[in-house]
Amino acid sequence: MSNARSRISRPRRHRLVTAISAGLVLTSAVPAAADGSAPDPVPVQLLSITDFHGYFGDYTTTVPGAHAGDAPQTVGGGAYLAAHLDRLRDRAALPEANSILFSAGDDFSGWPGETAYFWNEPTIEYLNHIGLRFSTIGNHELDRDLDYLRHMVDGTCEGRPDGDLCFTDSTGEEFAGADFDYYSANVVDGATGELIAKPYHVEQVDDGRGGTLPVGFIHATTSGTPDEGLSYWPSDQLRFEPEVAAINRYAAELQAQGVQAVVATVHEGFSQAGDFYNDCTNPSGPVVEMNEQISPAVDAIITGHWHALGNCTLPDPAGDPRPVVEAANHGRLISEINLQLDPATGDVLRDRTTSTNHANTRTVTPDPEVLRMARYWRDRLEQRKNEPVTDIAGDLTRTSADAEESSLGNATADAFRWAARRDGGADIVIVMPNTLLRDVDHAPTAGNPADAPGRVLFGELMFGVIHEKGGFGAALTSGELTGRELAQLLESQWQRADDGSTTFQPLAVSSNVEYRYDPAAPVGERIAFGQVRIDGKPLKPNATYRVATLSKDFAPQRAVPGFTALFNARDQHRTAYSGPDALAGYLRAQAPLAPPALDRVRAK
Repeated sequence: MSNARSRISRPRRHRLVTAISAGLVLTSAVPAAADGSAPDPVPVQLLSITDFHGYFGDYTTTVPGAHAGDAPQTVGGGAYLAAHLDRLRDRAALPEANSILFSAGDDFSGWPGETAYFWNEPTIEYLNHIGLRFSTIGNHELDRDLDYLRHMVDGTCEGRPDGDLCFTDSTGEEFAGADFDYYSANVVDGATGELIAKPYHVEQVDDGRGGTLPVGFIHATTSGTPDEGLSYWPSDQLRFEPEVAAINRYAAELQAQGVQAVVATVHEGFSQAGDFYNDCTNPSGPVVEMNEQISPAVDAIITGHWHALGNCTLPDPAGDPRPVVEAANHGRLISEINLQLDPATGDVLRDRTTSTNHANTRTVTPDPEVLRMARYWRDRLEQRKNEPVTDIAGDLTRTSADAEESSLGNATADAFRWAARRDGGADIVIVMPNTLLRDVDHAPTAGNPADAPGRVLFGELMFGVIHEKGGFGAALTSGELTGRELAQLLESQWQRADDGSTTFQPLAVSSNVEYRYDPAAPVGERIAFGQVRIDGKPLKPNATYRVATLSKDFAPQRAVPGFTALFNARDQHRTAYSGPDALAGYLRAQAPLAPPALDRVRAK
């Protein structure tokens, strides 16, 4: 193993605090060299990755070449990424403090089985190993609630309703959280009005003369997070303030403290035509527009979220050149920005700043420790898939003879109600079309000795049944609708197509709901208020009802087309349960669950 790995050692601290303690950061005067010449600038190497999503295992893909006309390259794999990082550090030959590795967000909540099946704890083990110094909160760091994010940072073993956390890592130790901090300058707790994390921090770099110089890092999370299905948050719980305003505010605050070298890491992105990873052809996207507004006090912008490849130098509002880079995703690229600091003022000498993206090629000797780590989690994955979760007394299927209801749809609606009643409550629960991806079979999987009739294994239930084939799955969320709005939601099952035909996309409803509809009535008028009963009582047009379903269905960009009634639901509440959490918890509580009757919806 290279010496670069052993240089990385950071003490564990408490993180995700909301109070900011700001003090002046002073720089000392720098004497001239003995011959009277100006002292050399202070070099700082910024190494960054983004949107890693847990891809530290045996992952192989390609990237286009560095420049237009270059051949594509084979890249990927955490063991190669670790080796390339060591090589870049060694080549720079800088003091430890002056070579800074960090992430622009979306480190975890990814989809490789060896990390997803262990709720992303293996990703933190890997990032600790490669010496990640800090990270920006991306939208996917918020796929579960804040207790879960605190768990990932501090190893609290809290943050899932089933307590299924704190696995033994590849060294035999129980999960203890990250050796690095998470930051964001623009995510606000809706209840307290405070930031959920520190907005910036300062790294002290070695000036080569027995002193230090400060480099400030400001962090911002995409304000489009609520538009994401998995990381949707009601504004009463989390608010996402505009990124530029937050960055400019804290850039001024850093300068007031004496910090002249300022870097922004923004989990929002851009792209450029051609996609060659060291080109910058016609760049466009949110960060390109932000660059025109972000304070000239910011000397470099590192981006993410778009999974794009780009290395640009763009003018800041004062007309000075500023690097704006993005390192793709899944560890395919590493961005390197080399700053040169004025030793007298600590400011960045922009004309000496360079940036380049490096491909994570498989042309270096892979890190043997990462190979061992990946093998450990890959082996554990096979055990995890075969862990029994519950038992069922019959098939839970997505279809039925009349197509109006299904046993899996009804069971899932009941599961969502079971979970919602434990966190926020719900009067009615629905399961939207296209939510269920596969049946849950009573028969054992052929050739799998771990399975048995009626037994439901972890790999069968937790991944691939509800909405997402990987990751956590969307959170169960509730909101208030009037009876009229609820009727509109039910009517949305029938939609008029462009050719005049009528499509039918059935909703599943919880067992405390029943209704009748008239298939001969015009679209939009098939369900009368008196034909809908909730807990045995007829639906009232002006009454208020709390409706629960997956969070993605509250987000216009992610919802099933034509189902719009939930977009303006009031008093929304995102629960601690994901869809798979709810289904697994309910099936455990009801084991062995018999397929529910199909008697909730009828044509009259």
